[in-house]
Amino acid sequence: MDDDLGQALDAVGPRLRALRTEREITLAGLSDATGVSVSTLSRLESGTRRPTLELLLPLAKAYGVTLDELVDAPPTGDPRIHLRPVVRNGMTMLPLTRRAGGIQAYKLVIPAGSERRRPTPQTHEGYEWLYVLNGRLRVILGEHDLVLSPGEAAEFDTRLPHWFGAVDADPVEFLVLFGSQGERAHLRARPKTTTKSG
Repeated sequence: MDDDLGQALDAVGPRLRALRTEREITLAGLSDATGVSVSTLSRLESGTRRPTLELLLPLAKAYGVTLDELVDAPPTGDPRIHLRPVVRNGMTMLPLTRRAGGIQAYKLVIPAGSERRRPTPQTHEGYEWLYVLNGRLRVILGEHDLVLSPGEAAEFDTRLPHWFGAVDADPVEFLVLFGSQGERAHLRARPKTTTKSG
């Protein structure tokens, strides 16, 4: 647990530097906005000073982010990517979109040796589109029991009883687009057909 905390705190410095660079703020400007000295800000960013709650609160406010986002940043320190995986019904769901409403995108992973063997179909409002990246995905849609391989896709109204599971003991990865109000994902651009000239 202490190692995890240490790693999270060590990641704060690169995160702070990335946020400041992205917003094109100088150390002096940030010092004026937060009341934290330039030397302290510099040491925080370089990792030579461990962050404290008293230091992180004004920084989070100045950058318009949550404390959670400062402390739990990805290892790259990239401020643009901070989406937490959620484990639900034996699957790991990684959100790929952040905006509320409209189409939501997720990457779902069913781990190797998953216990999701017994189908328990669910229904809810919306429309869903999925695309298999790796592994073989068993999809039950109403009376249909399908197996999708990498590169295959399916779309369906989520009011139809549906369930996902692994076909075998190998992990499965797939992308899902979901619209809560029934939005459908459609191909907008189609390849041009070529005609042979005689």
